[in-house]
Amino acid sequence: MTPSPTLLETILSNPAPWLVAPAVLLLFVLATLVGASVSRRRMRLQAERGSSAQAAAEKAQPATDEAAFAEEDRDLPAVVQADQDLPAVVQADQDLPAPKPTKPPASLRERLAQTSNFLIGGFERALGGGKLEGDVLEEIEDLLFTADLGVKTADSLLGSIRREAAGKDATAVVDVLRAAVLKKLTEVEGAAVTGARPHVILVLGVNGAGKTTTIGKLAARYKAAGKKVLLGAGDTFRAAATEQLQVWGERVGCDVIAGSEGGDPAAVVFDAMKAGVARGADVIIIDTAGRLQTKQPLMEELTKIVRVIGREVESAPHETLLVLDANTGQNALSQARVFTEAAGVTGLVLTKLDGTAKGGVLVGLADEFQIPVRYVGVGEALEDLRDFSAQEFVDALFGPPSSQT
Repeated sequence: MTPSPTLLETILSNPAPWLVAPAVLLLFVLATLVGASVSRRRMRLQAERGSSAQAAAEKAQPATDEAAFAEEDRDLPAVVQADQDLPAVVQADQDLPAPKPTKPPASLRERLAQTSNFLIGGFERALGGGKLEGDVLEEIEDLLFTADLGVKTADSLLGSIRREAAGKDATAVVDVLRAAVLKKLTEVEGAAVTGARPHVILVLGVNGAGKTTTIGKLAARYKAAGKKVLLGAGDTFRAAATEQLQVWGERVGCDVIAGSEGGDPAAVVFDAMKAGVARGADVIIIDTAGRLQTKQPLMEELTKIVRVIGREVESAPHETLLVLDANTGQNALSQARVFTEAAGVTGLVLTKLDGTAKGGVLVGLADEFQIPVRYVGVGEALEDLRDFSAQEFVDALFGPPSSQT
């Protein structure tokens, strides 16, 4: 029996026009499906073969991440490969320079070297290897009267030398002078006044003496001691005075009460006193204008400020410090005289002793006015405002006594 023809054969043997297009489309779809199935099977077989090969390779030769990274590093630029190619500053801490040790403060003897060389060195040069007699005595007299000691003090010291060192050598003369100066300075050596709260300090001095800097350093000392400090900017005449005091206030960490430039200084002081009491300040430090002692109206204004302070806090000011520049020599004596009459100076601060040969004026001030020397300024650093010690000052000026050398 003859088999029945298939659909395809029927279509091909009877090619009706309306059947040709669907037949072709059907054949195309069938061929596409078959091809896709074959492709997927081939890809699956290849993936299985690749996994088997990789597993075999790993089993035969295991690799670590570090080895792989090392392999990659060989292809990187040298600058990224190793630390030894980097600048030394980023390699290791041991390659960094050791920090320099903090330099200790200079000794007072170093700071007073210029005055010592002028005064004590002058005696030794005048005497040489000889004795104190004749022309040598006259040279010593001239030296004393040009050492900014003041006439009264120079005459007193010369009397001691004549009585105790006549006919003796330079060592004996220096020892006599040393003892006489120590006696004068010891008589005016005094401690700070304490006990009042707030403790009010009025600071005086002409422009350029180092007054504002002294106030800032004093504030820093009190602040370091745990005291609450308030500053009053009473110098309203100098343009930069208030700004300088405010800079110190920020640096130290204390309040500053200020007014307008050219304003009434007594009004600023009044506000500062009120604020200090209201805020519970332990210490109030009042700045004043750098008044030239020859300007009488300004000195009268200073007297007014003292009265204002006294009205607000009983017995204040508790300290009135006069700041003097050692470089001014004997002019410091005339400043002390006038300021003392105007405001009752209770303590002296002698600044810039490290930059002058006129430090002998400190002896003259102590001897003539019998006012305690409270501080000496021997540099720019905070620690260079030092408490005055008569023994330390004399040791720095003269060196150790001959009995210790």
